[in-house]
Amino acid sequence: MKLFAMMCTAALLAGCTASTSTDLEQRVDELYDRMSQEERIAQLRSMYMDELFDDDGQLDTVKCRELILNGIGHFSQFCMQKPRDPNDIRNRASAVQKWLIENTPNGIPALMHEEVLSGINTRGATIYPQQIGQACSFNTQLAELKTQQTATALRKMGGVLSLSPMVDVCHTPSFNRLEESYGEDSYLSASMGVAFVKGLQQGDLKKGVGACSKHYLGYGGGGDADEKELMEEILMPHEAMIRVAGSRALMPGYHAMLDAQGDTMNCVANGKILQDILRNYLGFDGMVVSDYTAIEQLPGFESPMEQAAAAINAGNDVDFPFGANYQYLQEGLDKGLVKPEAFERAVKDVLRYKLRAGLMDENPYLYSTENIILDTPDERQTAYQIATQSVVLLENNGILPLSNKKILLTGPNANSMWAMCGDYSFPAMSYFWKKVEEDLDHPHIITLLEGMKAKKADNVNILYSRGCDWTEEIETDFIKGGDARAWEYEILHRKVDSGEKADKAEALKMAGEADVIIAAVGENVMLCGENRDRKGLRLPGSQEKYVEELIATGKPVVLVVFGGRAQVISGLAEKCAAVIQAWYPGEEGGNAVADILYGHVSPSAKLAVSYPNKEVYEPMCYNNPSLLSIQWPFGYGMSYTSFEYSNLQIANSEQSIETGSIALTFDVKNTGKMAADEIAQIYLSPTEDSQNIRPVQLQGFARVSLQPGETKTVSVKLYFDQFGFYQNDGGQRSWNVLPGTYLIKVGASSVDFRLQQQITLTGKPVSKPLRENYFSEVTVL
Repeated sequence: MKLFAMMCTAALLAGCTASTSTDLEQRVDELYDRMSQEERIAQLRSMYMDELFDDDGQLDTVKCRELILNGIGHFSQFCMQKPRDPNDIRNRASAVQKWLIENTPNGIPALMHEEVLSGINTRGATIYPQQIGQACSFNTQLAELKTQQTATALRKMGGVLSLSPMVDVCHTPSFNRLEESYGEDSYLSASMGVAFVKGLQQGDLKKGVGACSKHYLGYGGGGDADEKELMEEILMPHEAMIRVAGSRALMPGYHAMLDAQGDTMNCVANGKILQDILRNYLGFDGMVVSDYTAIEQLPGFESPMEQAAAAINAGNDVDFPFGANYQYLQEGLDKGLVKPEAFERAVKDVLRYKLRAGLMDENPYLYSTENIILDTPDERQTAYQIATQSVVLLENNGILPLSNKKILLTGPNANSMWAMCGDYSFPAMSYFWKKVEEDLDHPHIITLLEGMKAKKADNVNILYSRGCDWTEEIETDFIKGGDARAWEYEILHRKVDSGEKADKAEALKMAGEADVIIAAVGENVMLCGENRDRKGLRLPGSQEKYVEELIATGKPVVLVVFGGRAQVISGLAEKCAAVIQAWYPGEEGGNAVADILYGHVSPSAKLAVSYPNKEVYEPMCYNNPSLLSIQWPFGYGMSYTSFEYSNLQIANSEQSIETGSIALTFDVKNTGKMAADEIAQIYLSPTEDSQNIRPVQLQGFARVSLQPGETKTVSVKLYFDQFGFYQNDGGQRSWNVLPGTYLIKVGASSVDFRLQQQITLTGKPVSKPLRENYFSEVTVL
């Protein structure tokens, strides 16, 4: 029996923490009262750990007395400052923590944080598939395993807090940071986000690593949505991570939204979203940290001190990456611009987090003394599993799986690590931010060429020629937004050097000799990601023209697209024998894609976004069909086998709302000849406009593993909170469920419904402040 759903009620979490909250608050108050004002301000600032070490890697105690005499709240990205062995990083972290404990007035350790979006952002750490690909797996169990492995390694190195995951619900296909997200759907994003938190925090902040929900609220599109969409969909992943999984840290986005006065204000200083919604409505009692340089980007203020006052008064606690603005907090307090109660809240939020993480315990777990080994065989295996489940087969005329004897592999992403690594991985961060272009293959990243050679049968001959480059000229667009550290010409105005010659004539000659052509195309680290974009959403440079020339040879072309978002290939895809969307599949991506091409593994991923058929720069989502311009729908993906859905059974199709939930079952059968997984999806639709819910909305899913001819039953418990909607009646927010008839749809995508049945909710309407149940419980029998 396989259980797919996470515990779905926020009440369970509240019950676990209520008994200890009084003791915790007493400890926070006592510690705060013992601290000097200088110590308190220090807890709201961060710095880079390398500033405290000399050229020989030894802790410089003179610098410590100069810079952290009153302690320090945080150390920013402590693993990625320079490429180092994990044991060296641990030794540095331990030296700093020891000094803080022994030499500062109250001996308070620092929170060391790092990015862990696709693994630890450090040399040698496992690079898992980027989040947009992982979302296409619909596999919350693997998502949790990934972050559990990440947290175990990071905590050994001294990491206590992460600045991940990014759970922006991305409705705009062109968004340059879409790769960091879980796609366009709030339910899927929340499900994956909760799994991320559970794995990372390991049920105990004293042992695991804290998650940070970002970028609050609506950074990936939706910040300007109407209140109903904002509160029902855009907020949902953050809300579920906080109320279901116990996430205790949150980062506002760089963007601006309307505040309580109806004015536009950047999120880091927006009291409506940080105080009114986050703390007062959701009951968040964790720590709010700024995105890097976000406070100094606040417009309309005359000084850094005024910017600091605006941020802390609105609800932001900590100034990352080095407290440039919060160094003026005392001046702001003296001038009456910083509210004393806001300052006290901020300091206590940090102290509360540190106590929850066990930093002030008698024997705190600050780091491990064992020899630390990164990228273990288990971690690589997890990376491979996720990758095989992240690759989406979009088209196939029967050419796949490959049975040809002579294969040409060509294209800019055929033999490149940049086909595999998304943003916030060690290679990408080192290349972009540090401008390091050599010695980045740590851990070793399997390219597609390497994977295809390693996985081929003995009688298969692989030909290879690059054929074309990503772009002929620099296509990266400068974007003055996000982290201000990237606002320099040298960082953004460059193109990736593959180190290989792109000889089109050679490749076309080989194409004439081959039975089939694999064209590996798409983006790279300079064409998509934070602070960088490019003009257009079709394939970069001359890649599309090159693929047309390959097609013109008359040989079947399998198009494999790598990158961080859906690139428009309408007009080209129709001419290809098969199309695969591989995203950035991580260090094992070459093996995973090769195994799918050869048929060692059947593709099983389903799209976490609606794939556009034209360049779209406005929000669109499957649950608002009138806005769609799609080539392939959300939830779609092909397999090497076929599946049959049958026998939808609902125990009682008419139930009182007071019962709280409804149970249903259905069968899925593998009717083909190959073992494979099917991602069965459960959607909810209204039968009347007055029901005030979306025309179609994902409310559950199950990954079903089936042998040829095998049938399994999927059992689903749908909570009636999932039938509800948000309403604001004169300032009174509520979650509402109405009686009436609803339509449950079961199928293989957001448009391919195989089974459906109406159910009727009876009784009086239900209204509550917040929904209590976010997810269905799904079991494969």
